[in-house]
Amino acid sequence: MLNYIDSNDMGRGIHDWLDSHFHFSFSDYYNPDNINFGVLRVINDDLVKANNGFGPHPHENMEIISYVVEGELTHGDSMGNDNTLTRGQVQYMSAGTGVVHKEANHTDKTLRFLQIWILPDKRGYKPNYGDVLFDVEDRRDNWLPIATWTRNSQSDAPIKIHADVNVYASLISEGKTLDFPVEVGRQAYLVIIEGNAVINGIAFSDRDALEIIEESITVEALSEAHVLIIEMAKE
Repeated sequence: MLNYIDSNDMGRGIHDWLDSHFHFSFSDYYNPDNINFGVLRVINDDLVKANNGFGPHPHENMEIISYVVEGELTHGDSMGNDNTLTRGQVQYMSAGTGVVHKEANHTDKTLRFLQIWILPDKRGYKPNYGDVLFDVEDRRDNWLPIATWTRNSQSDAPIKIHADVNVYASLISEGKTLDFPVEVGRQAYLVIIEGNAVINGIAFSDRDALEIIEESITVEALSEAHVLIIEMAKE
């Protein structure tokens, strides 16, 4: 089963310094029929203006992945981490029993990043942080493993999270196709971050999304297409 989601139908939060597209209910956007997709609770596509950001705020019992699309994301937290990430870099934080963090854009250019929240397989983990710099071209015309479940020993993904989830990214060249199987008992959420594509006969553009349940897909890039897939156990 496939469910196409037009980016124009998503929630939106616009402030002086921030423009967010909400894939699921968040902040002032509330839709009781769109709270989550399996253990995927949040995908916010954030545009942060120059020299602005999210001040210190707490989280607990959530697996948080930040995927930088453009610009520089500077992270600081109560665990003592203080790092700046650029395009191609992915940040992971297990909030566990509780952590305070901040995310900022200290440059004179707009920052775009996706913040992804995933419900953990249990509560009370010790907080943890990590980040990985992937070569952008490692995504070229293949599904690059980004993150996987701590219990999954079969994946090469360097980021380990406390949930039965696999995260992949790809840069599909114009005119190329890439298949992705979603097996029985599994489901996936796909985001077209940049570009245009046709997926199983459906046309997609920037920020459009697709819910996939127990069905294989073929992504055909009409222009270079930057794609993210979050695959998980079906609920």
